[in-house]
Amino acid sequence: MNVFLTTFVAAGAVTIANAFAPSNFMSKFAHGARFATEISTDGVVSTEKPTGTSFLPEETIERAKAGSPIEKAKLEKDPINAWVDIYEYARRIREGEMTWEEVEKADLDTRLKYVGMLHRNKRTPGKFMMRLKVPNGIVNSDQMRFYADCVEKYGDIGVVDITTRANIQLRGVTIEDAPDIIDGLHARNQTSFQSALDSVRNMVGNPLAGIDDQEMVDTREFCNALNDLVSLDPVTETRGNPMWANLPRKFNIAISGSRDDFAHTHINDIGLQPCANTETGEMGFNVVLGGYMSIKRVAESIDSGMWIKADRESVVTLCEAILRIFRDESDRKDRQKARLMWLVEKYGVNEFKNAVIKEVDSYNRGVKIYDQQSRPTDNFERRELLGVHPQKQTGKVRVGILVPTGRLSPNECRQLADLADTYSKGEIRLTVEQNILLPNVYEADVAELLAEPCLNGESRLKVNPGLIEGNVVSCTGAQFCGLALIETKSHAEELGKKLEALVTVDRPIRIHWTGCPNSCGQVQAADIGIMGGPARKEIDGKNMAVPGCKIFVGGRIGENAHLAMEPVKSGVPLDDEDLIPVLVEILKAEFGAVEK
Repeated sequence: MNVFLTTFVAAGAVTIANAFAPSNFMSKFAHGARFATEISTDGVVSTEKPTGTSFLPEETIERAKAGSPIEKAKLEKDPINAWVDIYEYARRIREGEMTWEEVEKADLDTRLKYVGMLHRNKRTPGKFMMRLKVPNGIVNSDQMRFYADCVEKYGDIGVVDITTRANIQLRGVTIEDAPDIIDGLHARNQTSFQSALDSVRNMVGNPLAGIDDQEMVDTREFCNALNDLVSLDPVTETRGNPMWANLPRKFNIAISGSRDDFAHTHINDIGLQPCANTETGEMGFNVVLGGYMSIKRVAESIDSGMWIKADRESVVTLCEAILRIFRDESDRKDRQKARLMWLVEKYGVNEFKNAVIKEVDSYNRGVKIYDQQSRPTDNFERRELLGVHPQKQTGKVRVGILVPTGRLSPNECRQLADLADTYSKGEIRLTVEQNILLPNVYEADVAELLAEPCLNGESRLKVNPGLIEGNVVSCTGAQFCGLALIETKSHAEELGKKLEALVTVDRPIRIHWTGCPNSCGQVQAADIGIMGGPARKEIDGKNMAVPGCKIFVGGRIGENAHLAMEPVKSGVPLDDEDLIPVLVEILKAEFGAVEK
């Protein structure tokens, strides 16, 4: 019987290097088909990689057998097969042995998501969205140009999207092109593996990490460490970690670095909020749990009663412990009840806390879970990310640039890469508002930067947009997503401009759009949220069904976050003549807007 070395760190196992071990850091991210090493009891080295299922307790496997169709598909053929299958499918399609339509249906609809390949069958058959992992939302100019090169060949559908997890999605990708893109990402220290379906999603941190004079914790180290925990095989140090390849549902982690909470910890499964220990003054994190948005339920995160020190071992160990409990014990039958909040409620907060402490103690790493610490009580105003702002480094500023609805053409990607090379040493930071930030710009260079043609004239990219048009967020919408009831991105961008021309406001007004109740556009967190839905309108004397929306008002982000759970209006037609007057009245009544 084989003994998996990939029982890994928790069991204190000793890892070894196999014949494929990388000789340097960059080669760790080479070909996705490499295997982990395991040693059999007779001492013979095997290169069979453990599966996601091999880490599940028998009781969990039995529940999965009786679970949802997706659970059964994962048991029938383990998701880690996708890390190899994508290369074989691409080869066969390239050589004319098969077409994309002949790809196994469960692979097409489910398993290929484990390499970040999401089929857009309803809108663009045969085309995929490839989701990456960009911990802490930090990319460089070379990576940005690579994104442009990847999608340019796909014409109008070949675009790059910045997501509400400060991540990147490439659109229009085909199966036959996927291996070249994956290998190109790995060569640039990025991956698409385990970025979709039942995986731990992109690690969200502070876009001002390391440059902010009000920073409490630098989130970069923690985001990178957690990204490695969930998507790096600790034996081979290649991308794809089978330990987390069979979760019951997706899992989101966010780490805030300041009181601004730019990471939006209140809508994540695990949220780490910086807070000093009231007795020692040592910096650490209060832990909040269970925030999420879905069709069935929208939930704000709740206090866990836990505080940990702000060090790498504590952060990784806590998250690993919670992930193990979630993986092994969450619902496998009803996917709408499989998110972490349901498990916490099943336990009760105190019992869940005790289970986490017991799990952490079993690892024998010297990590301690403390009781939650008191938060500051004075007022704190969340700061803005767009525009030019001083850094803690003397003589340097950060420059936030609007990317309307997060959508970038290949040419715009290259323009941003050029700006980064010229002004920020190649570094680009993404935000959950779907915009970008150039750090470490010299004050002396600001005037030249602001005069760049790609930031002026008819350009969509702006440093100083209006207080409405500069705060629009949108999900993918009906252009690509089969679940969306309305087109969102084009409507959101145009409506922002029109409202800007109609009213004056004295503070940023965040307007979020989402195409369906899944709320990928996070409408409940917005000042004004617009969710696609049914509507009726009289047309030529007939009461006709038309694209419409529900409107939410009053979401808050930052230190005292709050979600707007119920719409204030429903069934509003999406036409400008119907929607704009409603929004103008809301802006006037709720936000003090004045008509121009």
